[in-house]
Amino acid sequence: MPEKQTIERARRDKRAGKAASTQAGEFVREEMEHIREGKHGARSTKQAIAIGLSKARRAGVDLKPPEKGKTSERTRKSAVQAYARGHGAPARAKSSAKRSRAVERALKREGHEAASPRALSRQARGAARRRTPAQRSAAARKAIRTKGPAERSAAARKAARTREMHSHA
Repeated sequence: MPEKQTIERARRDKRAGKAASTQAGEFVREEMEHIREGKHGARSTKQAIAIGLSKARRAGVDLKPPEKGKTSERTRKSAVQAYARGHGAPARAKSSAKRSRAVERALKREGHEAASPRALSRQARGAARRRTPAQRSAAARKAIRTKGPAERSAAARKAARTREMHSHA
């Protein structure tokens, strides 16, 4: 069950007109915090993100499941199920306590490296590399629409700093 403040943050994002993926990001952040706190681990950063996205879908975030062919059929089915669960589908039979415990224990055995700044950076850069410059630019333009003036100027300052950093390389 996600924490109250995570759900509240996601709702705030929704009210601000932010994308479903931004709302889901709050759940992913919570997952990373759990791993860092030592509540459990994850085999990879990708797995940690997947757990967060699944929680987001179950909590009612309008994050569409991946299309056919994008991921394995098993992952897709799981996402479809989580999405339905968060959008009014009746709860399925309670999963057995034994199974829940097994999952919990398996995650506890995994390491905490998946949520390290280095791992997150590698994941983000890899994901960005898979997108074309046009897609990245379009995403940035779309993001601007939900920023207020203060946030916009902060983003501009950050962009200028990044450009500065790369020009001297």
